[in-house]
This record gives sequence, structure tokens and C-alpha cells, in this order.
Amino acid sequence: MTAGGYDAHATARWVAEPPKEARNPGRGPFERDRARVLHSAALRRLAAKTQVVEVGSGDFPRTRLTHSLECAQIGREFGAALGCDPDLVDAACLAHDLGHPPFGHNGESALAAFAAAAGGFEGNAQSLRLLTRLEAKVPGAGLNLTRATLDATLKYPWAARPGQVKFGVYADDAEVFAWIREGVPPGQRCLEAQVMDWADDVAYSVHDLEDGLQAGLITLAALRDPVERKAVAELTAADYCDPGSVTVDELCEVFADLIALPCWPSSYDGGLPALAALKNLTSELIGRFCGSAQRATLAAGTARLTRYAADLLVPRQQRLECALLKGITAQYVMSRAGAAQNQARERELITELAAAVLAGAPATLDLVFRPAYAAAGSDQEKLRVAVDQIASLTDTSAFAWHRRLRQ
Repeated sequence: MTAGGYDAHATARWVAEPPKEARNPGRGPFERDRARVLHSAALRRLAAKTQVVEVGSGDFPRTRLTHSLECAQIGREFGAALGCDPDLVDAACLAHDLGHPPFGHNGESALAAFAAAAGGFEGNAQSLRLLTRLEAKVPGAGLNLTRATLDATLKYPWAARPGQVKFGVYADDAEVFAWIREGVPPGQRCLEAQVMDWADDVAYSVHDLEDGLQAGLITLAALRDPVERKAVAELTAADYCDPGSVTVDELCEVFADLIALPCWPSSYDGGLPALAALKNLTSELIGRFCGSAQRATLAAGTARLTRYAADLLVPRQQRLECALLKGITAQYVMSRAGAAQNQARERELITELAAAVLAGAPATLDLVFRPAYAAAGSDQEKLRVAVDQIASLTDTSAFAWHRRLRQ
């Protein structure tokens, strides 16, 4: 049994590797996993993939890469406070968005429609495919991470289901998925995956608020206006809460209590004191969301807080507060003037580009994808390879490929 309750089953790799302990005896399996993700090409590509504001629209927008780094910092400290291995959680947080295509969720929806005949497209399932198949470390096994780390990346540990948009594995990756999930309850997430998921929610909800305030798209005056707050509450109830789980009136009460916290700046003018006050707000909100979950989980009294020995407990108040922050960004940033038209153009570009790549394959594929295309035994398998190619592109390269192939 390794430290923290991670046994040989948890630290096993899909493909056996020669032992490396003699070269660096103090380096554990999860430290190696974190290093493999950190040095991966897929992680570097996230620097040019949209988070909320389009890449290139300003000097300091958050990208998928900066979001992943911030998520990893939050998850590492939060997980360690609970008793999880910090390197394992760090690696899972770094890896959780690797499968996202160009243009964020907007590109994801376009690829899902294009790939319908091959089982669709889902960013989380694509992340698993990258980690276990497409990334270059161990041929045929991707980064060949440990079972526990791969399991911790599974936000949705199930295959596609009728009527359900989110899933974590494609049909042709079922074998490695079954290996990862060997001996665990179907559909249940390990504690480390739950920590990663909450760190993700906390990171993007708080930081998207920060970016929106700094950009002037969100104003403190609007957040203090009861009429504006009700509109945000209505959007939040519809888009970010389970149907029937909360009323708009309850969300309005939670919103009023949240905005009344003393950590909110009285005003924001973009000056240095205002920027410092805004940073203090993000710090206080992250501490509030993680601290409440830490206290509730530890209070449950489970002896060992790793893998399947415990579940993460997030108080209802903080879940609703986090959902409201997402609603604020949706109301004032994602729905800003011109956003819908830009998103429509992006979806059209992805669809046209994917069709051009598929029509011209294998010549239109990067060299790394051509062997898989040559080995494909059906149109569905060829389609999946073309989708892998498109998903690997950044926002910048998607535009460049589209110009080149659509001339």
C-alpha cells in the first residue's frame, strides 16, 4: 500500500513500463503522471483555445491553459487538505480540458453534430482519448497514466446515453475505460474526480466574474440592482441548476446574501487599488467555496479520504452561489452584443473545415493521424480520425486551416 491508501491497483498503468525508481527513487507514480500531462503537446495547445473571451481579443484574456493551471492550483491545495494525493489531483485538473476543440463549447457543439454518425463528440470523452491513445509518450497508450489518475479525470464516468449530452468515453475507447473502472461502482466518481470537478467549477465561475468586471462587461451596480439580480437568477435556474431543484426566489435570496459579503469592492474604476480589491474578491470567494466543502467533507468523519472511501460534500448554499456566478457571466458576457453572431460563424467554420479535412483525407491530415486513418475499417472510424484532427487544432490554427483548405 502506498502512502494515502493508493495501492498497486491504483498505481498500475495500462501498458507496463520498466521501473524508474533507480534513476529517481523519491519520485512517486503520481508525480510522474503530473509531469507527463504538464509536458504534453495537448496542454500547450490550450494556450490558444477559447475559455470565454476569444483568443486574441485582448492582451490578457484567460485561455483554456490559464484556466487549467488555476484549476490545478485550487484542486491541489483543496485535495491535499482532504487527504488526497496532491500530485494526482493536480494532474487530473491539468488534464480535465485537454479534449476541448477550437472555440470552446461552441466548437464542441459543432463537432458533436458533425460526428453524429461516429458516436458524436464530447470534450471529456476526447480528453480520455488523448490521455490513453493520441498523445505521444507510449505508443498505443497515450501518456500511459496510472489507473487512479485516469479515473480522477473522469468527470462523467459513463458512455453516451439517450437524451444525455455529457459522457466520458466513446465506444471505441471502451476497453481502456473498462480497465480504468475495474472494481469500482458503475457511474460513481472517485473522490479525486469530485475534487477536480469542484475546483473546475470554482476556478471558472470566480475567474470569469473577475474577467467580466475587469473588462467592464459586468458592473457592480448591476449586481446590486434587485431587478438585474432576478434576471440572473432566472437564467441560473434555467441553465445551471437541476430542474425543480431551486426556485428563483431562493436564488434571489442567495444572491442578495452573496453580494452583501464584505469582500465585494464598493466600486471598480480599473485603477491599481481597484485591481487589488478585485483580486481580494476572487481570493475570498475561492476560499469560501473550497473552505465550506472541506469542512463539510471532513465533518462526515470518514477515516480515509481517497478514491472510493468518501464523497465530496459541498453545502447547498455554496453550490447555488457558484451557479449564480456562472449565471452572471452568461447574462453579461456570453450574451453580449455580437456574441451570438460570432458563435454562429465559428460553428460554421468548424463544420466546413471538418468536411474539407474528411473529404481530402489522408492528405489533409497531420502525419500523426494518417496511420489511424489508413487502418480504419469503416466510414465511422475514418470520421472519428478526422474529428480527432479537428479537435487537436487551436482557435488560431482552425482559422488558418480553413483559409488553406477552403480556397
